[in-house]
Amino acid sequence: MKHQKKYLCWLLSLIVVLSISACSFGGSNQETIRVSEVTRSIFYAPFYAAISQGFFEEEGIDLELTTTWGGDNTMTSLLSGGADVALVGAETSIYVYAQQATDPAINFAQLTQTDGTFLVSREKLDSFTWEDLKGSTFLGQRKGGMPQMVGEHVLRLNDINPHQDLNLIQNIDFGNIPSAFASGTGDFVQLFEPQATLFENEGIGHIVASFGTESGTVPYTVFMAKQSYINEEEEKLIAFTRALTKGQQWVDEQPVEVVAEAIVDFFEDTDVELVAQVVDRYKSQGSYATSPLVQPEAWENLQLIMDESGELPLQVQYSDLVNTSIAETVLD
Repeated sequence: MKHQKKYLCWLLSLIVVLSISACSFGGSNQETIRVSEVTRSIFYAPFYAAISQGFFEEEGIDLELTTTWGGDNTMTSLLSGGADVALVGAETSIYVYAQQATDPAINFAQLTQTDGTFLVSREKLDSFTWEDLKGSTFLGQRKGGMPQMVGEHVLRLNDINPHQDLNLIQNIDFGNIPSAFASGTGDFVQLFEPQATLFENEGIGHIVASFGTESGTVPYTVFMAKQSYINEEEEKLIAFTRALTKGQQWVDEQPVEVVAEAIVDFFEDTDVELVAQVVDRYKSQGSYATSPLVQPEAWENLQLIMDESGELPLQVQYSDLVNTSIAETVLD
């Protein structure tokens, strides 16, 4: 009896853990697609809107969503068969391809088409210019990560050598960067939302520029699947992409307050007003892709940014790692 109670307690704990790490959206008679997302972010609003508005259910997709927290974990989940689809930065597909993968990860639909970070100043600046960064202490993102690569690219575009013209700090863990700035480290910091807007609301810092606007279009966050899965389940991925496209168009057409209400349940302890502020900022600068099709020029811009930072292992042709047929079928 004692052993049985212990087993029941263990089983209940396991159920709780699994319910926290993974969510299922859909019905029992639908086709299942397991998705691993690299993080949970308002940056991904069109995807969550497609879920909340029932677009995946309409397309016969039972979506199992797991947040895997980090690019390495997300790609491990995809490549090991723990997920069918990964939502992650397109640069990861290049890293996998460079390792001569026999079953490479192929990008088939984009979600965001710009960088999602902002430059936050400690002091309120009435007329900011990039020249203001020279000689300052700049709290950047982790070396080798896409945000840092974009950050350095934008600095170079504005005639700033990131390693000579300012005191660049990039040895702080991603999760600790906001608290480091709030505690007094740095004159400027590169932050994701909603932290950038939250700091501005609280008077901790002031948003003075957008790295997404400055760097141009890139396939910043995409849905990818292994080539073998695309070969075997193309129709499922077409249905998936059709649902995603409905979400993209819905977000593009709806007022930010409506979008915020639709996705706020995906973000515990985040006020709907803050969600609306962030959605508005991303919508106004065109960060949310309104089409799932990855464009060739965006792919080339991605590789340029990686190359400038010394992180591009090899040049990869657009056609080698981007599947256009799925998105084109949906858009026809």
